[in-house]
Amino acid sequence: MKTRHITRQRLVPHTLDGKTRMVPDDETIEIPLPPRDWDQIALNLVTIIVGVLVAACVIWSTVSVGDLLSRVVVAPAAYGAAAVFDLAWIALMLIEWLARHTPSRGGKARIGGWFALAVAMGAVGTHGWLAGDAATGIVGAVVSGLAKGTWTILLDFQAVPLDKRTAAWLEQELAEAGAELSRVPVRRKVNRARALVEAEHRALEARSGSADPDRSGSNPESGSGSPLPTLTGPMTVKDAVRTAKDSGITDPDAVLRYVHTVADANAKPDTVARYLRSA
Repeated sequence: MKTRHITRQRLVPHTLDGKTRMVPDDETIEIPLPPRDWDQIALNLVTIIVGVLVAACVIWSTVSVGDLLSRVVVAPAAYGAAAVFDLAWIALMLIEWLARHTPSRGGKARIGGWFALAVAMGAVGTHGWLAGDAATGIVGAVVSGLAKGTWTILLDFQAVPLDKRTAAWLEQELAEAGAELSRVPVRRKVNRARALVEAEHRALEARSGSADPDRSGSNPESGSGSPLPTLTGPMTVKDAVRTAKDSGITDPDAVLRYVHTVADANAKPDTVARYLRSA
């Protein structure tokens, strides 16, 4: 069995002058190597070959169709448009691959990919026919067909086959996750709309001069009908109690509410009552 050596660090005790500390120390160990996975190696090699085929196909098709289009437009625009012919079916094949777990979603990409391939092959064949060499045009068109056919077989081989029930279950999982994700921007819009409504209400109240009933006007809960004193700035609990009493508010509960409003929202009833007695 083949092995390889690796170096790792571990903490070991080390004592100097009677004091022990844990210090890092290098340790070289020998571990067995797993056997080669020749199937995965072969699959990687095939993937590389298919990638090279697709790259060669794109180059050939772009040059051929670009030369055809350059007869009526400038060369940069012609070759830029020519690259679309092969890139279209390549992109659709990638979409088909992404939808391998939900086959019903990849149907349009599969049909569109073959249609785009037919258009690309027709353009390459037309270039050869107009150039006076139909055989070259046919062979050039076959290049694109071979590239897509090989890639299709490779993707089908790598895709795990799913039965109908499993595919339906996965589609429901994706639908549920998609619904949760779609609620995020909806909640954001709702919160933004509510914030705008709240801001509008506050702006209208400020413009009309309305104020908090706890801060101005009569105090319906005090039982005396006396207006609350006007706020002039931050107050201490003692100052708030004195101000309330000077304004004719003597009910302890009403004074406590006033203190909570203008001074300290956490003021204790005992403290307010003590200041009220001494005021």
